[in-house]
Amino acid sequence: MSAGRDGGTDQYPAPASVRISGATGRWILFTTVLGSSMTLLDSTVVNVALPRIGRDFDTDLAALQWTANAYLVTLAGLILLGGALGDRYGRRRIFVLGVVWFAAASLLCGLAPGPGVLIAARALQGVGGALLTPGSLALIQASFHPDDRGRAVGLWSGFGGIGAAVGPFLGGWLVDGPGWRWVFLLNVPLALLCVPVALRHVPESSDARAHGRFDVLGAALGAVALALLTYALIEARGGSLAVAVSAVAGLLAAVAFVYVEKHSPDPMMPPAIFASRQFSAVNLVTLCVYAAFGGFFFLVALQLQVVAGYSALRAGTALLPTTVLMLLFSARSGALADRIGPRIPLTVGPLLCAAGMLLMLRVGEGADYLTDVLPAVLVMGAGMVTLVAPLTATVLASVDSARAGLASGVNNAAARAAGLVAVAALPLLAGMGPEAYRSPAAFDAAFGRAMLICAGVLAVGSVLAWTTVRRPSPDCRRPECRSHGWVTAPPLESRPGTPPPPPNPDGKPRRAPDPGRGA
Repeated sequence: MSAGRDGGTDQYPAPASVRISGATGRWILFTTVLGSSMTLLDSTVVNVALPRIGRDFDTDLAALQWTANAYLVTLAGLILLGGALGDRYGRRRIFVLGVVWFAAASLLCGLAPGPGVLIAARALQGVGGALLTPGSLALIQASFHPDDRGRAVGLWSGFGGIGAAVGPFLGGWLVDGPGWRWVFLLNVPLALLCVPVALRHVPESSDARAHGRFDVLGAALGAVALALLTYALIEARGGSLAVAVSAVAGLLAAVAFVYVEKHSPDPMMPPAIFASRQFSAVNLVTLCVYAAFGGFFFLVALQLQVVAGYSALRAGTALLPTTVLMLLFSARSGALADRIGPRIPLTVGPLLCAAGMLLMLRVGEGADYLTDVLPAVLVMGAGMVTLVAPLTATVLASVDSARAGLASGVNNAAARAAGLVAVAALPLLAGMGPEAYRSPAAFDAAFGRAMLICAGVLAVGSVLAWTTVRRPSPDCRRPECRSHGWVTAPPLESRPGTPPPPPNPDGKPRRAPDPGRGA
């Protein structure tokens, strides 16, 4: 093990003893923020580059959908497995592997000679993201002293949110300047900085209770089902035999995934976790909300450039207020939900987001930013602020504390899968042809229909929240990621095996709710 320093010692401190004021604590924060920022930047910046990628490769809309979705297929399918690998084989080891893998795939994306290679490289990026994303938070949870852990998580999520906010602005500048390939190549120097620091200064940790049995079959079936169903939705316009076969095979893979999870001794997604009615209900709300978000962020970057005539930089900057609002007010939204319960925020939030998407119908050719775009973005951001933090808190409160990390991972994967399906299905449902993004008039008409669909899905999510979500027990666990700017998926929380949350102020342990009946 490489030597690190904290408070003048030459060896790593014991797990869960690092102080945030020490050198090792600062190095851990720097490394995990840098690593997670790679994936957060990538999740927000690629959409801005899509019109230029399409023009440079002279390809159709389906290739742009796959450029966004190939990453999400592997990320959503493998993220739970990535967290389990870190617990078993060492969180730093898997984190570093994820950083290296992600950077190598990013290099391949940047050098791709055509859309086929770019799509394959994006799928490889998703594998790296599945190793890297859960590992960054797990390192903090396992390393810091309980007295400093909450502040460390807050700094990690806050700085990560800043990275997400900078992403569209930076991506637009790169697309308009050096070119879209630098959106991906930027990850290489970040990784070259991150890996040596992690090996030198970040202590290794693992879960002594973890074992070598992993649900590889379940992870593979989940990813295959998502890939086949995505292919069927994207290519459905052709109505070929291959589309029908893919759809049937995808459904069979999904059924096989459920069967494996029910019968596996160590399932990646234990079916018993869905015995909590509250957990199942909140995940249904999550599917609705993040399906709408996924479709919105994919299409709005195209609308602003193809129809409104914005540059990539202007289009990226146009969406910045959404993330800024999340960073500034997500913690206050979570505190409000603690006082009044999650039902009202989870009902009102989707409706505000739906209103924001309906306001986007005003964004057409020559749209003015201040009068047309900004009002829609601000209302959309207000809705996200209202619902995301209470959503995460309700997920954690709906299961016993020992499974809170697993519940967060399942919810995160569900959100990414919902966005994946939306990007595949929404252009089809809105009547967006393969060449629509080359025609401002055709794209504008289809975009309007897509926003109506997204608003309708959000309204369904609002109704589900009002009819199914109940106030959790006051003793249930609360999120540690209070301030964040994550717009593509809910923030992850600690996994099983990481240190439990601190006791209540009276010194008594937190009481877990009955997982069978919800909170």
